[in-house]
Amino acid sequence: MPGRAAPLLVTKIPMPRQLTHDARHHVLDNNDNFSPDDRWLAYDERADGIATNAGIGRIELATGRTESLYREVPAHPWGPGVGAASYNPAGGSVAFIRGLTSASAARPYALWRRTGVAVEDAGDRRLHFLDARDVTPPYTPGALRGGTHRHEWSDDGEWIGFTYNDAVLVELEERTGRTANLRTIGVAARLGPPVVVRPGPENHDGEFFAVVAVAVTPDPRPGTDDLSRAFEDAWVGRRGYRRSDGSWQRRARAFLGSVRTAAGEEVVEVFVVDLPDRLDVAGPRGPLEGTDTQMPSPPAGTRWRRLTFTAGRRHPGVALEPRHWVRSSADGTRVVFLAYDDAGVVQAFLVSPNGGAATQVTRQADPVASCVRWSPDGSHLLYVCAGAVTICDARQGAATFGTVRSLTAPEEPPPFSPVWSHDGRTIAYNRLVKAGGREWVQIFTVPAPEVA
Repeated sequence: MPGRAAPLLVTKIPMPRQLTHDARHHVLDNNDNFSPDDRWLAYDERADGIATNAGIGRIELATGRTESLYREVPAHPWGPGVGAASYNPAGGSVAFIRGLTSASAARPYALWRRTGVAVEDAGDRRLHFLDARDVTPPYTPGALRGGTHRHEWSDDGEWIGFTYNDAVLVELEERTGRTANLRTIGVAARLGPPVVVRPGPENHDGEFFAVVAVAVTPDPRPGTDDLSRAFEDAWVGRRGYRRSDGSWQRRARAFLGSVRTAAGEEVVEVFVVDLPDRLDVAGPRGPLEGTDTQMPSPPAGTRWRRLTFTAGRRHPGVALEPRHWVRSSADGTRVVFLAYDDAGVVQAFLVSPNGGAATQVTRQADPVASCVRWSPDGSHLLYVCAGAVTICDARQGAATFGTVRSLTAPEEPPPFSPVWSHDGRTIAYNRLVKAGGREWVQIFTVPAPEVA
């Protein structure tokens, strides 16, 4: 479809409020940063990556008061490092990435040497390890052997989704030269007692039972749905979605997946994986815990499907710049992703978790330049475009569908990582601000307009 400009609703642009001012970074990182009551925003303080970052904090919106949620002492160039804070929508805990306690110059923080942890935002702030880790054979069902990243709580706070890289297969790749270090996605759930593993310098217990959710292969067959990578995932709906046959799928993750066309070219498409209620039953692909030469396998009842088929488009595949995570509307009826229109401009598209034709939402001359977030009621999309925080009407069938509204004036450098509060009244985002000869990532807020 042509990338014609959508109608722009011109309104009085409110003055954004700079919420943070101190000489440190306050990185939102496209996570679920608002506390359940919208009183706080959680952030990390990274300057040069997670490995060297020591702090996770939060700021009170009403007062601008900041609190430390967790601090890694001492901080080393090799880790452990912390980052990517995300609030539990069902309670007061904040999850984030942490490198291994045993991190050293010889074995530093890496994609496959990190884990998910959480602290309560009240109380003693004790570190809770979420996914167990066991890299010592024989491996432990319910534990993983690598690193988890970008931890997203389910709406009820009982499950967590994440991306995953396997440390055992990294070492296999280093020994053999055969490609084995493939990214995929996983989930973890509270199934009962913590998962306990044997002691080891890179092992630890975990409070959740963790599994890989999608199988990947280094040699995907051309023209099939074989995946060489699964990534940038998110929950579908607050409580799942309704299938085409009218039944309800309680838990599912939408994600991006790399496949090969019939001509052998790699293309990224949108997928969904339906998850079973039980994660502790092994499926037909192999043991949950994996082997010395095989990735942990998904549990029984796990099924993934491709939602988009873009090989025939002028610009095939999902756009990888800007980096973005797919996102679902709260009712689970639509998943938003970014792709190029026929003019080569990055736009937002919608697809049902049941599949079918994708619908283009934005038609702006300038590309969508950030992750896309939904308003809590599912009526609008939030993103950055042309240097401004922007919303777009996403009500399919409405006369105003695709109408765009800028909430801030264009700025340089542009804002990034916008996020919408749970009550729909406030939008927060990051911007670089110069102070004392340096640039700091600061948090700004702007009132969300009435979108009914």
